[in-house]
Amino acid sequence: MNMDHEHASEGRSWWRTRTGWVLLAFLAIAGFFFVTEHRAHALGVLPFILLLLCPLLHLFGHRGHGGSGTHGEDQRRASGRTTS
Repeated sequence: MNMDHEHASEGRSWWRTRTGWVLLAFLAIAGFFFVTEHRAHALGVLPFILLLLCPLLHLFGHRGHGGSGTHGEDQRRASGRTTS
């Protein structure tokens, strides 16, 4: 059994190893080239993505309203007032 290997792996995080640093450097370089090469495509699609997000925001953003369309009636019942 190699006790040095077991002891070293307990104390150090994977990202602080040589392999972790190489992976982080590779991801940083790949990310840089991805952004520089595809910026025009991504920025050209951005307005359409914002338009497509509008229906999703309406579906998921209005969740706290109760959903039944009886806002005023619920509040009047809670306060003891009637509508007649």
